Amino acid sequence: MSVLVANRVPESRPEVRATSVEKRHRFVLWLGMYASIAGTLALAVYGLDYYPLDHAQRALSPKHALLKPSGTIGLRLGIFGVVLFLLIYLYAIRKRWGWLSRKGNTRRWLNFHVLLGIFAPVVITFHAAFKFRGIAGIAYWIMMAVVLSGFVGRYIYSLIPHSLGAAEISLHELRGQSETMARQMDSQKILSPADLAPLFRLPGPAALQSMSALSVLWMAVRFDLNFPFQIRRLRRKAVASHRDSLGSQDLEDVISSVRKQASLSKKILLLSKTQELFRLWHIIHRPFSYSFAILAGIHILVALLLGYF
Repeated sequence: MSVLVANRVPESRPEVRATSVEKRHRFVLWLGMYASIAGTLALAVYGLDYYPLDHAQRALSPKHALLKPSGTIGLRLGIFGVVLFLLIYLYAIRKRWGWLSRKGNTRRWLNFHVLLGIFAPVVITFHAAFKFRGIAGIAYWIMMAVVLSGFVGRYIYSLIPHSLGAAEISLHELRGQSETMARQMDSQKILSPADLAPLFRLPGPAALQSMSALSVLWMAVRFDLNFPFQIRRLRRKAVASHRDSLGSQDLEDVISSVRKQASLSKKILLLSKTQELFRLWHIIHRPFSYSFAILAGIHILVALLLGYF
C-alpha cells in the first residue's frame, strides 16, 4: 500500500492543472457559443412574424408590446446588451488594472472578448427590433464598425506566434521550429520540392520592409484564402501520383507538416510588421469603440429621462 502511494503521480502537477484549466475554458467557451446560437434562433423564430413588418403594421401586432425596443422583452434585451458590452470592455481595462491582469491569461480573455463581441451586437439588433434611427441608429452602425475592426484585430493577433502558454515566441525559437519542420518535410518522399514551392511563395524580408502595413495585411489575407485550395490541389496530385503505394495516414501526416511549415514561414516573415499592423489597427479601432460607448451612454440616458426604465 505504501509503495502504491509513493509511486502515485501527484494530480496537482502544474501541467495537469494547466490541462484541466484549458479543458474547463474550452467547455465554458463552447457552452457560451451554443447558448448564444440557441438564444438567437429562439428570438428569430418567435419574432418571425413581427420583425419583417413595417412600423404601422407592428403597432397592430400582438407581439408589439413584447418585442418593441421599450417592450417587455425588447427592454430586457437592451439591458442584457449593455451588460455584455461592459464585459467586453473589461478586456481593455484588464491591461490597466494589475489585479485583473493576473486573472487568467490573455488568450483566454481574448476568446471570451471575441465571443461577446459577436453575440452582443446580435442582442442589440433584436433590442432595436431591426429598426435603426436617431442617435441609437448612429450608435448601432458605429458598433458594427467596431465589430468589423475587431475581426481584423483578431486576425492580426493570429499572425503573432504564440506558445501554448500564450507567451510570445522569439524569432530564434520560431526559426528553430521552422528548421525542424523543414527537415521532416525533406525526409518525406510523397511530395517533391517543386510540388511544395507554390505554398511558400512569399516576398523576401527586403521586399516586405518596403511594403506598407495594409499591403502586408492584404498579402497575409490572400495567402490564407488561397492556402486551402492549394492544399486541396496538392492532396489530389499526391493521390494521383501514389495511388497504389500511398496510405491515407501517411498523406495526412505530410499535409499536416506542410500546413505547420507554411504557417511558421508566414509568421516568421510577418513578425517584424506585427507591431506596425497593431498600431494602425488601434488608430482605427479605438475611436470607433469610444464613440460607440459615448453614443450608447447618451441613448441610455435619454431612455432613462423618458421613463423607459
